[in-house]
Amino acid sequence: MNLHQHLLHEQLQQATRRHFLKESAFGLGGLFLGSQALGASSQVEPRDTTRPLAPLAPPLAPKAKRIIFLHMAGAPSQMELFDYKPMLAKYDGKLCPQEYLEGQRFAFIQGVPKLLGPQFQFKQHGKSGAYISDRLPSLYEHADKLCFIKSMVTDQFNHAPAKLLMHTGNQNLGYPSMGSWVTWGLGSENQNLPGFMVLLSGGRSPRAGAALWANGFLPSVYQGVQCRTGPDPVLNAANPPGLTRDVRRAALDTLSRLNAKTHEEIGDPETVTRISQYEMAYRMQVSVPEVMTIRNEPQPILDMYGADPNKSSFANNCLLARRLAENGVRFIQLFDWGWDTHGSNAQESLKSGFVKKCSDIDKAVGALLSDLDMRGMLEDTLVVWGGEFGRTPMHENRGGGAANAFVGRDHNPNAFTIWMAGGGVKPGITYGETDELGYRVATNPVPVRDFQSTVLHLFGFDPQKLSFPFQGLNQKLVGVKPSKVVHSIIA
Repeated sequence: MNLHQHLLHEQLQQATRRHFLKESAFGLGGLFLGSQALGASSQVEPRDTTRPLAPLAPPLAPKAKRIIFLHMAGAPSQMELFDYKPMLAKYDGKLCPQEYLEGQRFAFIQGVPKLLGPQFQFKQHGKSGAYISDRLPSLYEHADKLCFIKSMVTDQFNHAPAKLLMHTGNQNLGYPSMGSWVTWGLGSENQNLPGFMVLLSGGRSPRAGAALWANGFLPSVYQGVQCRTGPDPVLNAANPPGLTRDVRRAALDTLSRLNAKTHEEIGDPETVTRISQYEMAYRMQVSVPEVMTIRNEPQPILDMYGADPNKSSFANNCLLARRLAENGVRFIQLFDWGWDTHGSNAQESLKSGFVKKCSDIDKAVGALLSDLDMRGMLEDTLVVWGGEFGRTPMHENRGGGAANAFVGRDHNPNAFTIWMAGGGVKPGITYGETDELGYRVATNPVPVRDFQSTVLHLFGFDPQKLSFPFQGLNQKLVGVKPSKVVHSIIA
């Protein structure tokens, strides 16, 4: 290598990414400033870029301040819980009509399956007369608080894409979750806790994993923070042995000054995110252990939920959700795995695994609604319960011959049920209905994007205007396809 080549090599080495961004007129700093200029059109208040989680007022009058989203990962069967179909019971064991099979795509059904009637008893409850099966007895007393949507539809029939669509508005990876959108738009009410927190139960993560609570193209400070029950709720938040809190504070102050200088020179918004996250982690070392322990809850409350401080469970997570809600966390997401009831084995059987899952959640969900109501929080806390799609009225016959050895149903994107409570929705009503066999929506279909539009509206946003500039488009949770707010369910 001659002298000229050596000097050129050294110059190239010195042209780091940071210097390139600093010198580039169209670098990330310029893009960030442009995105802030678009704040008005995106319906988000101009924000203090040094405090990205500072609370913001929504542009419209909100009905909900926070949300607890209970997602039953795997898609619970609506025909064993809420969508009572006497005609399906009448034709139990009969061959499925061809009109239900022609032109349809199924995950596993082949050939001509047999119809499968409801596997459990239904009764009407409350003044509303809502049908609830005997699998959820604790929910009976709350029938008049619930707003059922029995006409949900989706265009995805496999778990991971359907979950992504439900939680991010897109079946593909890389898009912000609903929790990220809400915290980006509203900030956090508690600067010592993340605005978006996630709790898991059921023994494994839902399909699509952390992408369901990711920030996508929004700044990473708005991603969901996964927590665990137990003595160490957030991994790596505690100081290592030998590092005192005062030493940690001094190190963070120095690091913050360095990052602030970098942001001043380059303008990369992720530098602000980094500062904010370091500071949040420092504050969380004190706030999270205090909020995330249920050991100090009165024994009657623990008993009401069926919670046990010595183990992880959905019941514990419901109690933690209430604690997070009353401590200012904006979006609380619970995922409970194990609701995929194909009938391919005992765990996936409606008569076995499904029964256990219902037992695991029923008492805790009822307790959560009672607890929020007793504390005066249900009025402005939106509670959502549901899965990613529904189940077929046919007994799954994987392989096209006889039905599966255990009783089960295949995926059905054409109709499923969710319910909502509190947070500005009408209590004690049912919106939409399915056909006589529960296979397709008969009236008032609610696509996933309409559901998302309605949630954003309850938080005080116009879902068509809440947007973020990315890849040349003003990106939205509800995407570019038509969507509308379901005003009929709003109080």
